[in-house]
Amino acid sequence: QLVESGGGLVQAGGSLRLSCAASGRAFSSYAMGWFHQAPGKEREFVAAINYGGSSTYYADSVKGRFTISRDNAKSTVYLQMNSLKPEDTAVYYCAARNAGFARTTPADYHYWGQGTQVTVSS
Repeated sequence: QLVESGGGLVQAGGSLRLSCAASGRAFSSYAMGWFHQAPGKEREFVAAINYGGSSTYYADSVKGRFTISRDNAKSTVYLQMNSLKPEDTAVYYCAARNAGFARTTPADYHYWGQGTQVTVSS
């Protein structure tokens, strides 16, 4: 089970940190990803991290602004979002992949959280 938290309403230029807490003992062997979905649009890749945290991947639209990290001892993955823009507004989903190496396609992930809303006002 994956449970996201940390979403909310923020002004453009502001910051939010999303957290995703996982249950189960296999967290440290799973790659993790963050995706977002805006109304009327498909779910899109945001960031991903491999099982050990040594490799990270980002969508071009968030490079330099967002940082993904994980704490395997706490079974939690984070998404630090800085310099937020109105176009970042979406529901953000945490996902786990039953393999150690990250991928950027939603279909490659096996478990999903319920999502948390992020709204950036201009």
